[in-house]
Amino acid sequence: MKYKCFDVTKTDGVAHVNMCRPDKANSMNEDFWAELPQILDLLDSAGDTRVCILSASGKNFSGGMDLSFFAKPEFLNLDNARKREAIIGVVGKLQGVFDRLEQVRFPIIAAVQGACIGGALDMIAACDLRYASQDARFSIEEINIGMMADLGSLQRLPRLMPEGVVREMAYTGLRMDAKRALEHGLLNQVFEDDAEMMRVVSDIAKQIAAKSPLAISASKKAFNYARNHGLRDAIEYMGMLQAAILEPLDIGAAMRGKADKVDGVFDDVQPLFSTSANDKPA
Repeated sequence: MKYKCFDVTKTDGVAHVNMCRPDKANSMNEDFWAELPQILDLLDSAGDTRVCILSASGKNFSGGMDLSFFAKPEFLNLDNARKREAIIGVVGKLQGVFDRLEQVRFPIIAAVQGACIGGALDMIAACDLRYASQDARFSIEEINIGMMADLGSLQRLPRLMPEGVVREMAYTGLRMDAKRALEHGLLNQVFEDDAEMMRVVSDIAKQIAAKSPLAISASKKAFNYARNHGLRDAIEYMGMLQAAILEPLDIGAAMRGKADKVDGVFDDVQPLFSTSANDKPA
């Protein structure tokens, strides 16, 4: 399918979702918010995506929310409580788009260069892994335009970084460079340039795609459950999840691959059941 804000490819279980509006700093306009969940749902439904790389064209990853979004009628006149109450629904829909990054069955790897500000930081906070080139910079930009971040940064970042550091970003709007972002746990690794980053990220994606997709999907579920629940509940959930997904065929394939010094061969996860004839895999 053709998209206005994204180029999407898929090879050997690795999907590559690339933001493709570099002339607009890959800002998040209305098309972005419509297309991203559609792409994620199609990839997840097909069952043959084992990992996804989320990247961007141009010198900047994303400048965050496109200013045209704030020109929408519902934002222009908030002179009574009923109109303001309706904003809860608007924000909830946008939050739901980034929630999908956590909900899909495959890991998502963010590859960041240049500016990653505002909504873009909300977005990568919901990804599984984050890598960046050394020119990357991050900010909770909303405070600089008289708002607070409302799409997940204030909730997800303190689970990745020291809360005091996140508060500093949220209160000051100052930009954090890649070196400090790595030191504080936001990033997995920093690279000299974009090209080196994409080479390594592609290799990491291939390594993930070579593992049992059933075990990878269950591991992602376990991480997310543990983050949102207490230790005892999370460990008990882990036992039930392991019993549900334990697959002797996958274990055998992994053991044979290890003995032969090759990657194991695994079936994809099951395509998701669809009630709509219009839901076609990407």
